[in-house]
Amino acid sequence: MNEFLSEAVGTFILILFGIGINAGSTLSKSLSNKESNSWAMGAFGWGMAVTLGVYAAGQFSDAHINPAVTLGLLSSGEIDFYSALVYIFGQIVGAFFGCIIIYLHYLPLWSDNDSGKVLGIFATSPSKPSKWSNLLSEIIGTFILLFGLKFIGINEFTDGLNPIVVGFLVCAIGLSLGGTTGYAINPVRDFVPRLAHSILPIPGKGSSNWSYSWIPIIGPVIGGVMGVSTFIFLFDNIISIYFIVSLSLFTLISILSILENKN
Repeated sequence: MNEFLSEAVGTFILILFGIGINAGSTLSKSLSNKESNSWAMGAFGWGMAVTLGVYAAGQFSDAHINPAVTLGLLSSGEIDFYSALVYIFGQIVGAFFGCIIIYLHYLPLWSDNDSGKVLGIFATSPSKPSKWSNLLSEIIGTFILLFGLKFIGINEFTDGLNPIVVGFLVCAIGLSLGGTTGYAINPVRDFVPRLAHSILPIPGKGSSNWSYSWIPIIGPVIGGVMGVSTFIFLFDNIISIYFIVSLSLFTLISILSILENKN
């Protein structure tokens, strides 16, 4: 298996289980619909989805299954430009096929739900629309993800344990930081399912809310680069242009967020 297929399979697994947990806990006639614990169940489910996706891809690629990870490591020179393109293309393809399988699996249940619920299964939305604050939340969540991945990587674990630790990291981000935007922290996790939502013939699906779609793309990219470059600054004492630019953007967006919510 080559790196393209590895990333495609890993991201397929991620989206299959991740969007699947969303569907199972949201669709009104699903037997796994449990309103009282759906957020905790979703956070744990997405953590498991990441773990299984990393296990699936890890033997044949670096198991990024997330363009924010790929671009963050590209900024530090840990992956070359061509490989980054291969990884990201594989992630996009795998994510789309994962969405198709979930659509087919829950086919009889889509028509019994309102459009907002259906969109929430595929794509993220803010708990309160606030452009700069929503962007800041995605930056912070992805910063923690990449910074966490880097410090996980410097520790010695029993063979095969790393993906489980990564899954717990994602679960922790979901439980602690996910309440504002649904913690996409992965451009492919939001953009591709949103695209699938707009293309697939889902009964009564409504709008795909493309006006929000740029936030879970740009935010994770900035946060991913900032996470990697901050780790390098703190642990290797290297100040890169990526660190300066990403930190400057973070500062600017933080100020805009404060001003946006001043009243």
